[in-house]
Amino acid sequence: MRLFLLILVTMIAFAANSVLTRMGLAEGRIGPAAFSAIRLASAALALSLLVISRGRKLPLATPGRWRGVLALAVYVLGFSFAYVWLSAGVGALILFGAVQITMFSAALRAGEQMPPQRLIGAAVAFAGLVWLMWPAGHATPDLAGSFLMAAAGIAWGAYSILGRGASEPEADTAANFLLATPFGLAALPLAVGAPLTPTGVGLALASGVVTSGLGYVLWYHVLPQLRASTAAIAQLGVPILATAGGVALLGEALSWRFVTATVLVLGGIALSLRRPRRLRD
Repeated sequence: MRLFLLILVTMIAFAANSVLTRMGLAEGRIGPAAFSAIRLASAALALSLLVISRGRKLPLATPGRWRGVLALAVYVLGFSFAYVWLSAGVGALILFGAVQITMFSAALRAGEQMPPQRLIGAAVAFAGLVWLMWPAGHATPDLAGSFLMAAAGIAWGAYSILGRGASEPEADTAANFLLATPFGLAALPLAVGAPLTPTGVGLALASGVVTSGLGYVLWYHVLPQLRASTAAIAQLGVPILATAGGVALLGEALSWRFVTATVLVLGGIALSLRRPRRLRD
């Protein structure tokens, strides 16, 4: 039960992060470059102070650290810039589709055993997302935005896989954010001429310190206890939570399409995570 609650809180943090980003970018309160830089820098500062206050050192020179840093930077920048061209729903679909492919591929390469019901459940849940997020009619997502969001999804899948080996979640996350911050600062010249309001800065700070910084620490606590495929499937609930947040906080309409998709996604996740019954002799 404790593990389930930690996963639930983490998924809520991820969904809240999407809502905060949508509130900042979609409403023209802040540009993607400034949002990314503030998000990375604020998370790095908050988590570094937390780690240092506990008398611990930041593991900046750990072998292989660059992989987590690069994955985090690509995810944050790709995620923010993709929403310049994509709607929130299509963006979420592309992001988590790429996450599923990345993490399931890693699980298969590692020889992870996957019962048929896990694969069927994952397919049902993803079908629910497609039903909810894909635009009506024949609209085609923007190619540049789709590429950036797919890159973000692959990077987040890689970041999650690396997190399964985290021994110190707080220190590892702090080090990743601190070393990824220069990538965000390097993108600041692209912020020239983009909107920058106090509300936008506040949303970026909340995204950095709370839903990214603390949320990712929780994720790194949880990941060592999960199989790669299970961690991938659990994240399929994030777009549903994000859409629900949009209904509650952004005044978006609640539709039967959303209700149907929610049943499919949650049912698929439940089927995937259910332990198969052993046959009796």
